[in-house]
Order: sequence, then C-alpha cells, then structure tokens
Amino acid sequence: MKKTITLLEAINHALDHALKADDNVVLLGQDIGKNGGVFRATEGLQSTYGETRVIDMPLAENLIAGSAVGMATQGLIPVAEFQFMGFIYPALDQIINHASRMRNRTRGRLTCKAVFRAPYCGGIGAPEHHSESTEAMFAHIPGIRVVIPSSPARAYGLLLAAIANPDPVVFLEPKKIYRSIKQEVDLNNKPLPLDKAFVLKEGSDLTIVSWGATLIEAQKAVNQLEKLDVSVELIDLATIKPIDIGTILASVQKTGRILIAHEAAKTGGVGAEISAQLAEKALPYLHAPIKRVTGFDAVMPYFKLENYFLPDANKITNAAAELMEY
Repeated sequence: MKKTITLLEAINHALDHALKADDNVVLLGQDIGKNGGVFRATEGLQSTYGETRVIDMPLAENLIAGSAVGMATQGLIPVAEFQFMGFIYPALDQIINHASRMRNRTRGRLTCKAVFRAPYCGGIGAPEHHSESTEAMFAHIPGIRVVIPSSPARAYGLLLAAIANPDPVVFLEPKKIYRSIKQEVDLNNKPLPLDKAFVLKEGSDLTIVSWGATLIEAQKAVNQLEKLDVSVELIDLATIKPIDIGTILASVQKTGRILIAHEAAKTGGVGAEISAQLAEKALPYLHAPIKRVTGFDAVMPYFKLENYFLPDANKITNAAAELMEY
C-alpha cells in the first residue's frame, strides 16, 4: 500500500507494523501512551496494543534506558523514546556501559536488541536542550549503530531495519522535518539496509554528503548549483555509524571534490571523521581540499539566532562555488 505521509507518520507506521508483527516488541517512554509522545509519534498505538506493549514511563531517562537493556537481555525488543536528544544524557550510563557492551561482555551469550529513539536537531525555535545535534558522541561508541533518516520513506524503512537489528541502535529523528515534507511511501513492511549511504542524485563535478534536516538544505543547494552548470552527486549518509566510506570514496574518485554538510558543531563532528578517512584513502583523486559546512562550536542559540547557526542552502551553495573555483 502506498500512501503520501510525513516523516512523523512514517515513524508511526513503522512502529505499528513492528508491534503487529512481533509480540516481543514493546515501546516505552515518557507520555508515549495516551498522549502519543511529545510529537505524537506513537499516537494511537497504546489504544491498539495495550498498556503492556506501549508503556508510559516516569520522567527518568536512565530508568527508561535501563529498563530497555533488561528487557532486551530477556528476549524482548524494546523501542525506547526520549522526548528530546538533549534529555538523553542521563541514559548514557545504560546505553554506553551496558547496551553497547552486552554482546562483548557475555561473549555472545546475551545481546541487546534495542532501539533508542529521540527527536534531534534544531529548526523549531526551541531552547538548546530541545535542539541538540550530538550524533558524533554516540558514533564514537563501539557496539552502537547510529541512524538518522532524512525522508519519510527512509524513516519507515530504516526504523524497521533498526528494530530487526540484533544490536542496539540509536535512531535520531530530525524534528525540523517531522511534518514539513511529505512523500509517497510504500508501506510494504520491508526494511531498508543499514550501514549503507543512499546516492540520491548522480553527478560528475562535486560530491555533497549530508544527513538529517541539513540534507533538505543540501537538496535546495543542488538545485541552485545546477543553474550554475555544476553537476552534483548528492549522498544521504543515513547510517552515521558505521560510515559507508566506500560509497563516498567511489563518488569522490569520480568528482574530485567533496563538501560535507551537517548542523552539529564542527569540532569532532561526523564530518571530521569522513574527512580523515578520505585524507587516508582519497588524496590522489582530490582536485580541491575537503570542505565542511557545519554549525558553530557553540551552544544552539535561542530562536532569533537559530537560522544564523544552522547551515542552509545558501551557505552550502557558496561553499560549493568556492570548491569549484579552487
């Protein structure tokens, strides 16, 4: 069945299918039951599947994550929701010290088949704790996958894949585009591949790599650059950890130039890791230095300065033009 839906609705459809397909799948989080979550991602699911499958939890992120770890070790498949990425930090103890290490610690006797969902990124005029983009922090942790969808179709397929994956996945949802874009999605219950970047458009002059809400700005930049006769290859990284460097490397070998765009702070960001790997593997193919368009090394400002902080289509276009002139 094909349906034109938002990214938020795609999340809801994926969770609905997972609950229906496997009785071991349980959802847990603050206000996810009757209220359907702060953004209504779980709306209607508790009334369909009951309070033992869609569980309202106390305002205690460490408890939510710890409960998910315990459930996973006993054969359940928990999908834990945190209201905002900025509130996930109390849960780091459980996610890093236990979820990520369970398979290694027990030499494979136990795994932690769990998904930790959180809305992330800025763009909705909220305070800094509601606008975090710290995906690189999780990407640094062995044993954790980090996934960020950038369209309704990829949100649907990647969330199904995350729930099916045998190890823990941090699944970050760009709330800026929760409702702002719609796409026809084939609700065929088929997962998309994890660990694989998506080439959204092929080109020959320049590679742009992005993810999350910034990818939408990159797509706008591609349209501007095409008017300047610049042929852009656009890649949605999608799985932040592990990085599909093979797809990026193949693109750079063809174009000779690369621009990486993300809204997280520049220092220590995922863009830095991509740059480092390309410096090791792609120098003979590069016609210009690797370029990054990112957020600043600063706390997300209040809403009047938010648009100044966030990378946009014009910033990406201008940076790309500089690369083409190098």
